[in-house]
Amino acid sequence: MALERLDRDRLVAEAMERTGEVDLGDPSWEEGLDILLDSLRHEADLNELGVEIALAELATYLSNRLTITAWRSSHPEIAMEVIERPIVIVGQPRTGTTILYDLLGQDPGLRVPLTWEVDRPMPPPETATYATDPRIHEVQATIDMAESLMPGFTTFHPVGALLGQECVRMTASDFRSMIFPTQYRLPSYNHWLLHVADLRPAYRWHRRYLQHLQSRHPADQWLLKSPAHLWHLDALAAEYPDTVIIQTHRDPLKVIASTSALATHLRRMASDEVSITETASSYADDIFLGLDRGVEARQQRTFPPEHVIDVHYSEFVADPLAVIRKIYAELGRELDGPVENRMSSFLAAHPGNDGSDRYCFADTALDSIALRERSKPYLEYFGVTAEPVN
Repeated sequence: MALERLDRDRLVAEAMERTGEVDLGDPSWEEGLDILLDSLRHEADLNELGVEIALAELATYLSNRLTITAWRSSHPEIAMEVIERPIVIVGQPRTGTTILYDLLGQDPGLRVPLTWEVDRPMPPPETATYATDPRIHEVQATIDMAESLMPGFTTFHPVGALLGQECVRMTASDFRSMIFPTQYRLPSYNHWLLHVADLRPAYRWHRRYLQHLQSRHPADQWLLKSPAHLWHLDALAAEYPDTVIIQTHRDPLKVIASTSALATHLRRMASDEVSITETASSYADDIFLGLDRGVEARQQRTFPPEHVIDVHYSEFVADPLAVIRKIYAELGRELDGPVENRMSSFLAAHPGNDGSDRYCFADTALDSIALRERSKPYLEYFGVTAEPVN
């Protein structure tokens, strides 16, 4: 009976009643939501809590779409908001993208979409109350509750109301987002997302989201981040041709082990039928698909070479600020003393680690020799050093 509540018409009606709005804009959201709901009902093995979590999340994504669309209709000037030369961090999960994002986000000259404003975008944030908006406390309380239900998550993957949020939380309102197969076992949806779906509508919606967020709190230059961009660089380039890409690189075997551990940890809150071996088996193929597409995009010059900056995980971990200085040099930006001091302070307060105490490649039951052979084209193309696997 609980699974029957995962019904498109029911969810849409509830979101419309909740918001008082009826226009969801471009119908591009329909296909993804239908496939997602089918996967949730038949493949995710959701427990009772998992059903409630999924329902709440889908309601939020639909509500955000309804309210942003309505606000834009009543404020047509938002369509004129310019998104110029965004800096987008891409790279496989667990390659240092999050800490790099957080450190670069200490620069007040770069606008990062913070978790609170992405999760609660209505009304658009105001400059005067940007640091004191009551939604900050509300979103942090929700994060704290999730941590209590799933202890250790914020250690595994730092998240907070005042930290930068990933683009997948915005494209989720178009229901073309990697956030869903990360949280739930969704093989059919995942296949559609990576091999069939047209991601251009998701990036059009992404632009609308950013225009909405900056309409009352201007952004000189956006700093964005999501590993998911790597699988769809062509669609990203079609929407934002002047994007500057910062791509992080790490041994794929370490990525597979760490990502599988994270996804398994996430899925256990929503399902009692989760194993790291199954998660790793599907993630291995997905990781290499992303790497292949990254190489192909580079070879085809999807973005001009002068708009791409490579960051190697090993170098970044060894000396984060030295790498950031190089990034600023390539961006043509000045890294002044106060900004570097802010980055140093953040790093001291959030040292993190590579997760080596939380996962082991042997847990995946994958063939490391075969995968090492499979990784050679990527390693050689980008000059990435293979790491020992445990």
